[in-house]
Amino acid sequence: VVGEDFPQQHLTFLKSRGIDLTGLERRPGETFRWKGEYTHQLNEARTLDTKLNVFETFRPKIPESYRSPELLFLGNIDPELQFDVLQKLPRPPLVACDTMNFWINGKRDALWRVLEQVDILIVNDGEARALGEDSNLVKVAQKVLARGPKHLIIKRGEYGVLMFTGKQVFGAPAFPLEDVRDPTGAGDSFAGGFLGYLAATGNRSVDAFKQAIIFGSVMASFAVESFSLDRLRILDYKEVQERFRAFKQLTHFEDIP
Repeated sequence: VVGEDFPQQHLTFLKSRGIDLTGLERRPGETFRWKGEYTHQLNEARTLDTKLNVFETFRPKIPESYRSPELLFLGNIDPELQFDVLQKLPRPPLVACDTMNFWINGKRDALWRVLEQVDILIVNDGEARALGEDSNLVKVAQKVLARGPKHLIIKRGEYGVLMFTGKQVFGAPAFPLEDVRDPTGAGDSFAGGFLGYLAATGNRSVDAFKQAIIFGSVMASFAVESFSLDRLRILDYKEVQERFRAFKQLTHFEDIP
């Protein structure tokens, strides 16, 4: 849902990229607003203000064409709305979920109810610690995975990403960048790349999840190079492939005798 203030030019751009906006609703009022700031630690944003606006009374209406997805991503909204969406659909083969401290601190019980029904949780390290109520991410992962999700993906900004699956852990670095302009949206770009790769390939193996982690990291690395969507607007797939290969070289090493 967006408000009356949401610029039409953004919707026009999304449509030009073949994105289905059937489920988008425009309502009287102002669009959701988040305000934050970054220190030299760019992997953590400090929330200054959150205004729900039209989100406050929003209840998702699921179009008929959306009702049999192979993959469902519950974006970062009120966990009560996330649960409502789950109840309205047949159980998809793969369900992923995102959240933030605003919901972790304000609607913890509702959030856990959602997490008990999802396959993948994607959060940053600060959110993971708040949810698991522990500073140790390994212990946090054990707690979260015991409650339902099969995979916990923890975004760590400039330090990369960790994926916990059962007793397995996969770690990948962030791509080294000389120029970082705007880290806002890096996590969303990661989730889009990660889930987009899984959706495109249809592969659900552990190796495919690892490739998807790197694909998501590639997209996040492009997103932070400029403000807002500016870098992604001009991105082509050849650049994505080249950076994916560079990622592989970044982490490749031979075994010891």
